[in-house]
Amino acid sequence: MVSKINGPANMKQELLRIINTIRENKAQEPLKELEEGASLRADIGFDSLDLAELTVRIEAEFGVDVFDDGPVETVAETLAKIKDEQKRK
Repeated sequence: MVSKINGPANMKQELLRIINTIRENKAQEPLKELEEGASLRADIGFDSLDLAELTVRIEAEFGVDVFDDGPVETVAETLAKIKDEQKRK
């Protein structure tokens, strides 16, 4: 299911949902909100396997491989990659 989410707020909410799904699978508390400057590793607590799952889930939802051109480190970088790739489509 590839969706084209309109607007940055909706995209951020969808990314929050994806991140919380991964966190809940690890028995971690869901986040209430995403800070755009948050580090995927240090602040959100993702390891390399979580980042791989994040990539798969984002690609399934948005049709974008956010790690295609190299790693993303923050929520803001992730959102920017999704937005940029969706503009190209």
